[in-house]
Amino acid sequence: MPHRNFKKSTPRPTICSLPELGMDEEQLTADFKRYYGHRLGRDENCKSLHYAYEALSLAVSDRLIERWKKTYNAYKEQDCKRACYLSMEFLMGRTLSNAMINMGLTDVATKAMHDLGLEMEELVDSEYDAGLGNGGLGRLAACFIDSCATLGLPVTGYGLRYEYGMFSQLIINGEQIEKPDHWLRNGNVWEIERFEYKQVIKFGGRTETHIDERGKKRVCWVDTHDVLAVPYDTPVPGFRNNTVNTLRLWKATATEEFDLQEFNEGDYAEAVAAKNGAENITMVLYPNDASENGKVLRLKQQYLLASASLQDVLGIWVGRHGHDFTDFAAKNCFQLNDTHPSIAVAELMRLLMDIYGLDWDEAWKITSNTMAYTNHTLLPEALERWSVNLFKQLLPRLMEIIFDINAHFLAEVSAHWPGDKDRLTRMSLIEEGHEQHVRMAYLAIVGSYSVNGVAALHSKLLQQGLFRDFYELWPQKFNNKTNGVTPRRWLASCNPELAKLITETIGDGWLNDLSLLKKLVPYAENKTFRKRWQKIRLNAKQRLIEFKKQENGINLNANALFDVQVKRIHEYKRQLLNVLHVIHLYDRIKRGDTAHWTDRCVLIGGKAAPGYYMAKKIIKLINNVGAVINNDPEVGDKLKLIFLPNYRVSAMEIICPGADLSEQISTAGKEASGTGNMKFMMNGALTIGTLDGANIEIREEVGDENFFLFGLTEDQVESTRHTYDPAGIIEQDEDLKRVLHLLEWGHFNQFEPGIFDALIGSMKSPHDPWMTIADFRSFVEAQKRVETVYRDQELWTRMSILNCAASGKFSTDRTITEYNDEIWKLTPVKVENIACE
Repeated sequence: MPHRNFKKSTPRPTICSLPELGMDEEQLTADFKRYYGHRLGRDENCKSLHYAYEALSLAVSDRLIERWKKTYNAYKEQDCKRACYLSMEFLMGRTLSNAMINMGLTDVATKAMHDLGLEMEELVDSEYDAGLGNGGLGRLAACFIDSCATLGLPVTGYGLRYEYGMFSQLIINGEQIEKPDHWLRNGNVWEIERFEYKQVIKFGGRTETHIDERGKKRVCWVDTHDVLAVPYDTPVPGFRNNTVNTLRLWKATATEEFDLQEFNEGDYAEAVAAKNGAENITMVLYPNDASENGKVLRLKQQYLLASASLQDVLGIWVGRHGHDFTDFAAKNCFQLNDTHPSIAVAELMRLLMDIYGLDWDEAWKITSNTMAYTNHTLLPEALERWSVNLFKQLLPRLMEIIFDINAHFLAEVSAHWPGDKDRLTRMSLIEEGHEQHVRMAYLAIVGSYSVNGVAALHSKLLQQGLFRDFYELWPQKFNNKTNGVTPRRWLASCNPELAKLITETIGDGWLNDLSLLKKLVPYAENKTFRKRWQKIRLNAKQRLIEFKKQENGINLNANALFDVQVKRIHEYKRQLLNVLHVIHLYDRIKRGDTAHWTDRCVLIGGKAAPGYYMAKKIIKLINNVGAVINNDPEVGDKLKLIFLPNYRVSAMEIICPGADLSEQISTAGKEASGTGNMKFMMNGALTIGTLDGANIEIREEVGDENFFLFGLTEDQVESTRHTYDPAGIIEQDEDLKRVLHLLEWGHFNQFEPGIFDALIGSMKSPHDPWMTIADFRSFVEAQKRVETVYRDQELWTRMSILNCAASGKFSTDRTITEYNDEIWKLTPVKVENIACE
């Protein structure tokens, strides 16, 4: 829990000398009752479960905070090197269940609540998801900070406290409707506001140059419009090791609540305009940046995160070491989670030069030895680019610094490749054209000492493609860190029955050393163990059925193959290919081709970005196709297609254990890594997938015989691109021809003519970058292999056990260990029972 030292002249407070809180049922019950009856003012007549959830959370939080203080003191006493993880997204989900597991309180708390007539599952379900992310990037950040605490690494997460998280998704007439996700509507018992550590963030204004008393040129950024960044701290517990790290989220607010003179003159709206304008910065996760106003707000968000976080770290340093920055780089590093926080490179330069008086060379040496950049995308359009004019207007001092960084950098490039003007143009941080743009990913590379991808193929493609010029200049900077997920949440918490079986069989060491799951391999041949495994997985499917029945009223067959694809809706993730296969199965049923049939429930979930037209059409298609199939008595239980609305972390915690087949079917060379593939594998689902992202490494771990591979490779995609002929492929494939005939004829949109024309046209275009048609036949054949295996439940169960057993590599504990060993180089700190100061 970061805070500054008390001044020596100030008497130390004695409040920390309270006795430690007990971890037993009696004391937890007493604290629960005290909070419920006194703090929350409730009694036995209260019918709302929310207050019981809040009382329990406060009791658990008290115990977290004890360890939080001890962790802070341990880090301070050892004066250890620290890392800061800067991310625009932290998709934390629910906190209570994760906190109880990591503190070893789950059984005690469950019994305590049961004795009070409360069911733990209902209390956990009362918590709103902290939806501060839109998918894998934010969930990865959440898993990372969990593993940092579990490994005892001094890492602080820095992000933004969005008032509204990822939108709530409603499906009306098959279409996505976005509703605000006001996850803070009932407050957040887990956070602590730290207004005393607010930071001032500058926007607009102009720069002035002067000569200081030492005869050095200094730049001042003046006439700015300032806002405050106020930190809210959330404890992040490690797994049963007393370590509790910090997630610090910044909220934007005005420097003045309102203009009193305007108010007294009767202009009430204008009086609070500054307050509203400031708070809008952190109001909504990822505003739509299609408009100029949206771009301004997005850039403001990124700068507020970077500036507030860096000011915070520098303030702590100066409080302890004064203005001596000699050892700053040796004691600090900043991990940039994707390109969004890359403006931190220029901001650290500004702070070191303009605020603390370092010259350019000193500041650059510190900056370029503390910044590390993780790239999460192979899509060029997803890399941040900001208009130079916008930068000059909003962040004029930062733009000057970026121009200077670029000049120094291009001089280095020119010295390395004299006279190569094309290379200079390609590598410049400033993209020329009708309007100049700042290439933020390039800024991150130039200013960082480490650049990593997140899967072996992804890192290779970055080096050979997107960032090839930079790799040729600085090959030593580039490395790979394959993603992972935390097994505490994504197996122990979300699938407790399976976790219990695993622990009974091989011990509980796997919870913080997932490689121990390989001890399950021989049990795949044990008939009794397989039977227990099957029963547990059937129970998980039944929970998923009940969960979805509440939303769509459809009763699914638990013995059917549960074929699941849940992820952000995007053309490259190819939910369309999945739908084509479903239509093919439907066509088979209607033609009577059902010999050796395998009943199948296809479950697809995910959100489309509000401005992404094609993704929204894909959702509409899924729902329309599902409506036809699910209401056809001739189809019956043979086939179901269900769209899972409002996909989120807490939903995935139910979906993941109930999946039989994990669909990871992106166009090869487009998915950076994926983490859903790892969660499904860890829970015993089998994967059907292309050789893309982390699928490659999953297949290497589990073996080709336990993975359903299909599709073109990345090399084949590129070599086929110039001769790609979807029309020719369709003409030669009768199954595909029938599927497209049903789509084009309007079988699934008889009362909405033409609504899917854009989707059909994109698939049939020879310029389709996702090559959906090219992989159709291979996908169908792989699905036939899936059906054959699923009909042999003994074989399927063996493969399920082996998939779980092979998932050890995909723990974020392993990923973070590699980050630390090869990038951060932090010393793990053991938190003992240290008394508060």
